[in-house]
Parts: sequence; C-alpha cells; structure tokens
Amino acid sequence: MKILTAILLFLFLLLQYDLWVGDGSMATVHHLQQAVQNQQQENTKLKQRNAALVADVEDLKQGQEAVEERARTELGMIKKGETFIQVTSDK
Repeated sequence: MKILTAILLFLFLLLQYDLWVGDGSMATVHHLQQAVQNQQQENTKLKQRNAALVADVEDLKQGQEAVEERARTELGMIKKGETFIQVTSDK
C-alpha cells in the first residue's frame, strides 16, 4: 500500500511540475498573455498613425489647399503679392 501511495504521489508531483514549471506552464502562459497585450497596444497606436497618414494622403490627392499648406509650412513658400513676416521670440 505504501508503494502505491508513493507512486501516486510521484505522479501527482510530476503533473504539478509540468503545470508550474514545464512547457506550457502557468508562468509561460502569463508571459505570453502579457506579450499579446503589449502587441495589441502597439497595433492600436500604429492603426491610428496609419489612419492619420491615409487621411493626409487623401487630402493631398483631393485639393490644392493641402499642397499649398505644406509648401508654406515646410518649405516657407509664399504666393506672388504676399509679404513674408517671421516672428521670433527672445528666450
């Protein structure tokens, strides 16, 4: 009877080892769940950035106003008859 109890206890401990430490253990599952959550957050940020870029591209395709605005802000271009005024601050 003691041998049977010892064998059953050994099998129980072996199963517990796989549950807590082995491949597919609770720690591994928790780590993978955390990695999935982090990746989902990163994907959400990238989807928002992509949506903004798509909207920017569509705006540039549709009208001349977006192109003109970019030329003014990024390249400092001005139209004929306009006067360029630059304001600087003393800091």
